[in-house]
Amino acid sequence: MHFIHGKTALLTTSYMLLLQASRRAIAPAAFSTCAPVHNYYHYYLSSRSTSSSKAAVASSVKKSSAKTSSLFVSSIASSNNNHPSSAATSTNQTTSSSSLSSSFSTMAAAPAAPENDQQHQFPTSMSEAERYLFDLNGYLIIRNVLTPDQIAAANAAIDAHISEAIPRADPTLRNAIEGSPMYGTGPPRLDLGGIFEWGAEESEVFKSILAHPRLVPLFHGLLGKGYRLDHIPFVLMNNKGGEGFQLHGGTVDCVSGEYNHNLAYTCHDGNIRSSLLGCNVMLVDHNPGDGGFCVVPGSHKSNFKMPEGMVDGILYSEYIQQPATKAGDVVLFSEGTVHGAMGWQADVQRRCALYRFAPATCGYGRSYFSADGVSGGGGGGGGGATSSSCSWPSKFYDDLNDAQRAVLEPPYANRLDRPNICEDGTVEITQRSDRKRQHDKEVFKTKYF
Repeated sequence: MHFIHGKTALLTTSYMLLLQASRRAIAPAAFSTCAPVHNYYHYYLSSRSTSSSKAAVASSVKKSSAKTSSLFVSSIASSNNNHPSSAATSTNQTTSSSSLSSSFSTMAAAPAAPENDQQHQFPTSMSEAERYLFDLNGYLIIRNVLTPDQIAAANAAIDAHISEAIPRADPTLRNAIEGSPMYGTGPPRLDLGGIFEWGAEESEVFKSILAHPRLVPLFHGLLGKGYRLDHIPFVLMNNKGGEGFQLHGGTVDCVSGEYNHNLAYTCHDGNIRSSLLGCNVMLVDHNPGDGGFCVVPGSHKSNFKMPEGMVDGILYSEYIQQPATKAGDVVLFSEGTVHGAMGWQADVQRRCALYRFAPATCGYGRSYFSADGVSGGGGGGGGGATSSSCSWPSKFYDDLNDAQRAVLEPPYANRLDRPNICEDGTVEITQRSDRKRQHDKEVFKTKYF
């Protein structure tokens, strides 16, 4: 009798273990809010220009042959495994690879993988949850985009160039009225440019944002294929008490109440488009009450200007939120969402790299018109701008892969030979038929109409 009960208990235990295992196997596919992911990591590594020591690290990279539904996984093997890296094809493929400090593990909700089998997974499209939250609020926080090593590298580069920061001390440059929550206690904001012009090592992390594998699907979801850099990126800094920025922006301008198509936000048939997208890369923690970036959620859909006193945070401050973020997080926000910055209250210096991106045919800034006054880098990854009259400062193009280079194209339509970033990180040129291009040349005597 004891034998029968023991056998029954054993069978019951075995069944429960199998059931739990099956649930664990099914749960990620059945309940995950993440979009399909792709083996983007190999392309990201293969397209970086690096030293021989970094290439040695890449020898430990192996490509997983496992495929579960639409899930593609790349694994970082231990240094004891000598599997060669399997690099994706690029339109201008290099043979070197990046160190592990340039790899990104962004699936924060997933359990940690063993140290010798760390998984790097990147979505290939914007998830339904991300789409909903951005449409609802006008901004989205993406956690852990940068690794601790990259955060340290970015801050070290800033430290090396800190003397080049320009304070906004002139009264005409102040961004908030004295006595308001945005003003702080008086020290001006510090602006540091040149982050794309510091050389291969110091600029690498900052340039990685152009086509970061975690961000590309979001850029595509919010801006469309062929998205482009619109403003020169720079670093915002505040010491304790430093001035923030009164609320500004809005598809309907928050001060004048006039429609501003340059900052327009639209959503039609499930497709979101922002005419101008802000991208804040947080390089220090912004804890609740610290100040810094603030936003009025949902204001990208507002049809009226703000009531008196709200743009300065004096009235209706309960509707103004300062999202709590950690170093390495990224905040994407429509410029059509009313936003600003609270005065900085933390002891640590505030540091945030600000980028702005736009759809392929939209242009707000004009820095891509030979901003340095000399011949530029010569356009992008294929049939795009090759004239020195239409390029960013020349150093912007140093040490870029094809995907990053494509983001520096000037504004023009995708069908006119624009390089587009694919799901696997490679670049393809979108173009019309040979016959139509030949006809244009015969009619207009130029390559493009």
